[in-house]
Amino acid sequence: MRLHGDAYRLTIYIGETDQYRHRPLYTEIVHRAHRKGLAGASVFRGIEGFGASSLIHTNRLLSLSEDLPVSIVIVDTEERITDFLSELDELVTEGLVTVEPVEVYRYVGRRA
Repeated sequence: MRLHGDAYRLTIYIGETDQYRHRPLYTEIVHRAHRKGLAGASVFRGIEGFGASSLIHTNRLLSLSEDLPVSIVIVDTEERITDFLSELDELVTEGLVTVEPVEVYRYVGRRA
């Protein structure tokens, strides 16, 4: 797949312990994106944050939070990102989903 120029970045902000059918939600999202043939997906674990619930989640030793913030970032064409949003309607019941235009400068895989 070739991706260059105008694209969209989809970012999903959820909690680390969010589940979908006894599986981490971030794993389900990444695997669905892969099955749909999207250009790629990355999961980032936050060290501290809060969302709509206003509860602060942190990895500081005294707090011992087990629900740290997680973001999943997917970049692809506008059409493919828009199509994937319908998958998220079923999956993301709490959290934040954003879509923003980006410009892809380079998208190159590793050689086998």
